[in-house]
Formats: sequence, C-alpha cells, structure tokens
Amino acid sequence: MLWFRAPPSLDDRPVSVPSPSCPRLAEVLPMSFASRFSQAVPLPLLALAIAAFGIGTTEFVIMGLLPNVARDLGVTIPAAGMLVSGYALGVTIGAPILAVATARMPRKRALMLLIGIFIVGNMLCAIAPGYMLLMSARVLTAFCHGAFFGIGSIVAADLVPPRRRAQAIALMFLGLTLANVLGVPLGTALGQWLGWRATFWAVTLIGLLAAAALQRWLPERVDMAPTQLAREFSVLSDRRVLLALSTSVLASASLFTVFTYITPILETVTGVTPHGVTAMLLLFGVGLTIGSLLGGRLADWRRMPAIVGLFCAVIAVLVLFPFMVRHAVPAMVIIVAWGTVAFALVPPLQILVVDAARSAPNLASTLNQGAFNLGNAIGAWLGGVAIEAGVGLTSLPALSVALALGGLGLTVLSVGLNRRRVAQEAR
Repeated sequence: MLWFRAPPSLDDRPVSVPSPSCPRLAEVLPMSFASRFSQAVPLPLLALAIAAFGIGTTEFVIMGLLPNVARDLGVTIPAAGMLVSGYALGVTIGAPILAVATARMPRKRALMLLIGIFIVGNMLCAIAPGYMLLMSARVLTAFCHGAFFGIGSIVAADLVPPRRRAQAIALMFLGLTLANVLGVPLGTALGQWLGWRATFWAVTLIGLLAAAALQRWLPERVDMAPTQLAREFSVLSDRRVLLALSTSVLASASLFTVFTYITPILETVTGVTPHGVTAMLLLFGVGLTIGSLLGGRLADWRRMPAIVGLFCAVIAVLVLFPFMVRHAVPAMVIIVAWGTVAFALVPPLQILVVDAARSAPNLASTLNQGAFNLGNAIGAWLGGVAIEAGVGLTSLPALSVALALGGLGLTVLSVGLNRRRVAQEAR
C-alpha cells in the first residue's frame, strides 16, 4: 500500500489550515487504519492519482496486447504499433484544443469534463469492430490526456508549499507509474485471458471510479479565475519554453522507440513466454515508480543538474540494453534500471516547462504533456519504420541513444541560456 503514502515533507504545512473541502485519508478511514498512515496523501492528490492510473493504463497497455490486437484485427505488428502513435498524436493535437476549450472553466469542472471523455473513449475502444474504428476511439480517448495532466499538475502543485511542488506533481504522476506496475501487467493478463476488449472495459470502470473520486474529493478552492488566452499563448515565443518542450519530445521519443516494441523484443530476443512478458512489464513498472519518486526529489533539489545526469544515465542503460536483454535475468535488471532513469526525467521536465512559462502555467503544463506524447508518436513511428526496413529489434536502442543525446544537448543549451539571462538581470 506504499502508493497511498506521501513523502513526509508533503505534510509539513501548518496544522491550523486543514479545510473540510480538502479532506485527508485519515478523516474518512477507520482510526485503526488511519493510525498506520499518519502522514497520508491528501484525498485530492489521491483522486488525481486514480485518474492518472486509468489514463496511464489505457495508454500503455496496448503495448502488452499488440500481438493479440494484430491477430484479432488481421493487421501487422507495426500497424498495431501505430495505435500507440495514434494515441500519442491525439494527445498532441488535443492538448492545445482542450486547453482553449477549458480555459474559461473552473479547474474542477474542466477535470470532470476530461475524465468524461476518457470514459466514453474507452467504451468505444471496447466495442470497436475494426482497426480504423479502434484507432478513432484511441484518438478520442487521447484528447483528454494532455489537458488532464496539464491542469492536474497545476492543481497538485497548488495543494502543497512551493518548495514541494515537484514532489506533489510526482505523486500525481505516481498514478501513471502504478499503471505500469499494476495496470499494464494485469491489463495484459486480462486481455490474454478474456480478449483485449475486456481490458478496455476494465479501464472504463477505473475511469468511473476516478470520476467519482474527483467529484467527491477535489476541493473547490482550486477553481481559479479564467486565464487570458492571448497571454497564455504568448509564452510560445519564449526560447526557454520551446527548448524545454523540445527536450520533453526527445526524452519521450527515446523511451518509446524501444518500449512500443518491448513485447516482441522479450518474446523473440529474450525468449520469454507471454506470461513472462507480463512479469517483465511488472518489473518495468517498478522501475517507473522508483523513477517518479526519485525524479520529484531531484527536481526539488537541483533541477538542471538532475536532468543532465538522468539523460546520461538513460544513454548508459540503452547502450547496455542490447547485450543484457538476450538473457532473462540480465534483462530483468536492465528493464528495471531503464524504467527508473527514463521516468525520473518526467517531474523535472514538467517543472522546467512550468517555471519557464510562469505567466501561463496552465497552457505550458498542458503543452508539455502534448510534447511527451508527440515524442511517444515519433518513437513508435521510428521503431516501426526501422523494423519494416529490416533493422533488428536489438538495434532499436541505438536510435533511442541518438534521441537521448539530442535531449542532453538541448538541456545543455538551456543551461547556457539561463546563465546568460541571470547575468543580464544582475547588471
């Protein structure tokens, strides 16, 4: 039950300010249970994490079900892999559209609208009779993704002291990482047992649970005044914002060039069974969970050095990946390490974008989710193109290394720009 516990520092706010509109876990559970969680997560963060769990599951579980979907719908593995790209492009396109559509809405109402789109989209995925309709349903589902995480990040950061914002965002994203620990392996197992459609029905139920939690627990005090759209979009002329968004694109593309095709890699290169793939995905999710918490800590400590160091770690892991994935035990080790360092980049990159666009945090945070998913689409597409061109599965990490090196280069460039800006302000 570790995912219910916040880092101790999240609750170092004054005791005199608890509000009935922001209940805590200890207030709604039996005292015998509450005493075991003396520093429990605020329920609004828990509601956001539940929603993130559902969204992460529907995004990532398709990777574990690629062979099943391909066989059932009569398409190739690369074609099934385009369902990943389609979802990611849906996030990229939907993020700015829904940022505009929800700009004048209170944040709670906007989040409820977005989770409603998520529920309807997954229902359509479950009943889609063919490939094109499934792709359309995936794109519809994806439309809620970027805006939900963008607005949710701002809400999460608003619930804690400023110096703990990255950890609060990491806690919300912990739902996304737990989707890989529990949602993806269990969804994959369910899809292998009852058919891939059953997985999307299960995700629909998670969406209904998240909607109920958001309605019940999200405080009204996060409903702030509407933002000025012209001012929000003006941040896109800031080079620091564009560099930060581009870095997110490359970080995500580096991950998904390989991760999209992790099931065929494990089955054909490592030689594990479909049940073994489920176990490997569980280990990858463990790495993502560790990485999310680690990234939040590092981002609140020293953000730019953390991003540089994590990119270097990603590159090192990807260089070792082709050699270690050939055997089961080394593959387990490298998959956990890969998940840890790759997802540790998410919280610092999210905060980097928000801080670079202080005058427009809602749009910047939302667009960063679009940037991550544009990277997902690029990575899945690059991997598919390489496979169809005859490149071996074990060569895909080389593409990922090149993308990570690009992200590292942009980070170094961002550091230089920040130093020049600080020097000019000091004059």
